[in-house]
Amino acid sequence: MAGDWIIDVLNDLKVYAGRNGLEATAAILDDACLIAMAELAEPAVDEAMVAKRHESGTRKPYLVSARRSHA
Repeated sequence: MAGDWIIDVLNDLKVYAGRNGLEATAAILDDACLIAMAELAEPAVDEAMVAKRHESGTRKPYLVSARRSHA
């Protein structure tokens, strides 16, 4: 896969976070690695198919993260 390098980077960051007491960060990076692997495994989608899916209302669900307010 052309984007395999991102998996290596995410794993390196996860290892660093784990070794430095950043458990929540390590867990999020583990999730990010899994998401990246899934996205990289998806076949390329042409723009016509995306437009058709959008018009038909059968869009693919995406992961949404909650934002924290920094008040």
